[in-house]
Amino acid sequence: MNSDVMLLLFLVLALVIMLSLIILIKMNVAISLIIACLFMGIASGLGLNETLETIADGFGGLMASLGIPIGLGVILGKLISDSGGAHSIAVAILKRASEKMALYSLALASFILAIPVFFDVAFLILVPLAIQIGKKMNKPLPYTVGAIIIGAALSHTLVPPTPNPLAAATILNFDLGLMILGGVLIGSISTLITTKIYFMILDRGFWKKETDEDPTIENPYGNMEVPDNAPSAWISLIPIILPSIFILIGSVGNVIFVNPPAIVPFISDRIIALLVGALVAYVIASKSLNKDQRDLSSSQAMQAAGVVLLITGAGGAFGAIIQNTGIDQAILSIFVSDAQSSLTVLFIAFFMGIMFRTVTGSGTVAGITTMTIMAGVVTNVDIHPLWVAMASLSGGLMLGHVNDSGFWITTKIAGFSVQGGIKTYTTTEAIAGIVAFSFAILGSFIF
Repeated sequence: MNSDVMLLLFLVLALVIMLSLIILIKMNVAISLIIACLFMGIASGLGLNETLETIADGFGGLMASLGIPIGLGVILGKLISDSGGAHSIAVAILKRASEKMALYSLALASFILAIPVFFDVAFLILVPLAIQIGKKMNKPLPYTVGAIIIGAALSHTLVPPTPNPLAAATILNFDLGLMILGGVLIGSISTLITTKIYFMILDRGFWKKETDEDPTIENPYGNMEVPDNAPSAWISLIPIILPSIFILIGSVGNVIFVNPPAIVPFISDRIIALLVGALVAYVIASKSLNKDQRDLSSSQAMQAAGVVLLITGAGGAFGAIIQNTGIDQAILSIFVSDAQSSLTVLFIAFFMGIMFRTVTGSGTVAGITTMTIMAGVVTNVDIHPLWVAMASLSGGLMLGHVNDSGFWITTKIAGFSVQGGIKTYTTTEAIAGIVAFSFAILGSFIF
């Protein structure tokens, strides 16, 4: 057995160890990743000390780039949500929609809200509005709930500053501005296409009220309390838009100038951009929250970010181990040796993402792990890393089911049975993943 095959075998065993610890023993994801790193490094011949040094360097390297931005992004989103600004944005979008486009506007509202806030928060904010829209249009619940899931899932998966797309630019070494543009463009178009496809499926009798809804759940729709004097929609959008503008200034500056003025890379740095966004969100939130409430909101945001940061850092350690052992080269020599190498890379990334998401239930683990494995591969094939990121993230979006907390949040709050959850959460995310992946393939041929 040659060395490339052996390295690939060690990678498979490391992944089996990681997944077994997460699924069977219910061990923390970050700890499981570190154990997998230890096995991978030692089995591949790095040695004890070099394995530990590589893990530390990989963890620290990714945290140096992403630790502060992720924390600031979560604070920004929490302040917008707690101040009532997110609710204002949702209501404003839906008010401006015609009845014919109301459900698509609901999906787009969900897409916009999930840029700064977590998936479950966007869902909770929109569900009461979705119920009203459904009743007004005489549409069954899966239409409105499905629209929310589609928009929030695609946004959370593809658009910074949520952790996975924010990490993509660092892990795969490309311009974050491209990730923002690509994520917004592909994500929003995919939201509309996926929503249309899902509605066509529902129109054909896919939903069975008798088996897909749970009549035993009382008042399932949640109750997100909106503060008095919530900031308006337009004001609330400023902290979301401003960081993206700052980052894009850097992208444009690199194109216009051979040597950009020092101010351009400074203000376009993700730390500065998200710091400005968080500070603006803090000021805007003062309209409805006092100082103690804003400080509490920020503290709760950092607690929520802790788990994400630990998983992201552990993913960086895993990526460093992969780089040092040469597994990326082994993947190249075994799988990517024909004229269609770029397409092969995309499919490998996509199906790897699906595997991790299906088994672990975590889109964060799926995206980070897949991209770290693919990072070394990208530099050796003629394909822009943006499309590999899109393929990895699209795969990580697919097939969320009963081992995924998002599945239970949407299923129980909407009052669905497990079967109903699979017909909404799992099905919509599967369609969304395929649609977004199709754009990644198309984009790889054009750019």
